[in-house]
Amino acid sequence: MNFLVTGANGFVGRTLCAVLVADGHLVHGAVRRTDGIMFSGVSIVNIGEINNQTDWTAALEEVDCVIHLAGRVHVMHEISTDPLVEFRQANVMSTEHLARSAAALGVRRLVYVSSIKVNGEETESGHSYNELDVAAPKDPYGVSKWEAEQALHRVAKETGLEVVIVRPPLVYGAGVKGNFVRMLKLLSRGFPLPLASVNNLRSMIYVENLVDALRVCAIHPAAAGKTYLIGDGEDISTPNLMRRLAQGLGKSILLLPFPVLLLKLAGMLLGKSEEISRLIGSLQIDSRKIRHELSWQPPYTLQQGLQATAEWYQHAIASTDKNRA
Repeated sequence: MNFLVTGANGFVGRTLCAVLVADGHLVHGAVRRTDGIMFSGVSIVNIGEINNQTDWTAALEEVDCVIHLAGRVHVMHEISTDPLVEFRQANVMSTEHLARSAAALGVRRLVYVSSIKVNGEETESGHSYNELDVAAPKDPYGVSKWEAEQALHRVAKETGLEVVIVRPPLVYGAGVKGNFVRMLKLLSRGFPLPLASVNNLRSMIYVENLVDALRVCAIHPAAAGKTYLIGDGEDISTPNLMRRLAQGLGKSILLLPFPVLLLKLAGMLLGKSEEISRLIGSLQIDSRKIRHELSWQPPYTLQQGLQATAEWYQHAIASTDKNRA
């Protein structure tokens, strides 16, 4: 098959392109800029800014399936005066424009990487999000992802384009950024952490498992028109996550007991409520639908994914220290 991967130079995009090439597919990688980008076996297409005016003609030539990763991601420190407008332009209007362009040029299927934030921010004890839950996005990013999904369903109905939507939770692995890599940094330095009293469960997905699921969604006939929640299949508490990552780093870890309510208060006082909520709250997903309908199983366990991520971080730090020497 011929694929177009948008956001090909991103965290997920790089891994996805490598997997598709290894499977023998022809892969076009759409990027905003080509500065220094090198992909073995991938035809890079510079499409400039992605919006509702983007010319996708060259990128979509002879493409069978689009896997759409590009977009405006969740912003921890928002500076826009109207974030929803920015998210709608980047994630809704641009996605609909891409889908209509793809349909017009004969593309058969579009796989859209949405977000579990469409379902909500947290789950109550004993409950996991599934595909039948009513969408309940809480922030502009989640709203824009939900609106993009609805726009894609409209395009599919009007044009016949096959649309598959995937909602992953936190994605981790080699090249991860944001809070996850900051957590690795803290663990590598051996700082004591006041998280021993946290009793939560969170679903995550290793990047290699995510791209394998995307590959299956792109080619499986039964995936057309479906929405799937995907995860590693093992939920983990924040304290156990810290312990496993520390073990992967070869570090000892000291987790101190501290009242969860005081952690929440500290987050509010420091303007870090979202970060604290992710550390102490639960967010579980039920991924049985994709396993049943597409016979998909994650090729890597949670432990394997965490170990590989820790090893990548150690190698990245060692390389940085060597370059500074």
